[in-house]
Amino acid sequence: MRNARVAEILSAITDGEHTALPARLCAQCLSVLPVSGVGFALMTADGPSGVVLAATDARAEQLEELQFALGEGPCVEASDSGRAVLEPDLGADGPTRWPRFGAAVRRAGVQAIFAFPLRVGAIRVGVLDLYRDTPGRLTTPELADALAYADAATVVVLHLQDRHNGLVGPIDDRAEVHQATGMMTIQLGVPLAEALLRLRAHAYSSGRTVSAVAADVVNRRMSFDDSESS
Repeated sequence: MRNARVAEILSAITDGEHTALPARLCAQCLSVLPVSGVGFALMTADGPSGVVLAATDARAEQLEELQFALGEGPCVEASDSGRAVLEPDLGADGPTRWPRFGAAVRRAGVQAIFAFPLRVGAIRVGVLDLYRDTPGRLTTPELADALAYADAATVVVLHLQDRHNGLVGPIDDRAEVHQATGMMTIQLGVPLAEALLRLRAHAYSSGRTVSAVAADVVNRRMSFDDSESS
């Protein structure tokens, strides 16, 4: 995690109303980066979930949904590979890389797409897609900022699982979650913040609450090891 920049992004979009956080993150990303639209969608271990959490405009939302319908496109590729998909010139490469989506996205006037997978370890939670009307690569500082927004988007998805906790401030106010997180730092050899994200990601992927997973860790009914992050 790019901690300082991610914390700055989360602080800027947080005012106590969790339901609008995905939209706020997309809007801020659009205002900061040289892009024409932003989409934020959920993914699962099996691929696209079909849920668009937020989009900055109707075109971005339609392109997110089109990738779900076709089963191809940068968001699908990014989630499957676990790596960012940076396509600066759809006119040159889009039709070959994604035959159906490439043609449709060019008709929509989009010339470049940058897709960032949202993951914690091996667990897929979503994708942040940046659309641009002109071709061209992101500069190194712009790419770093886009990656920070992707990290912030990952935190937003996981924290929306537990609406009682804020995105900034104390890690968690429940003793059992604190205890479980401490045990996981030893099991995984990671900092407390990363351990909490792993805990939340496991709860997200298994459809359970964070408290229930924490209880299993504390009572030694489950443990985390390197396989959780492979």
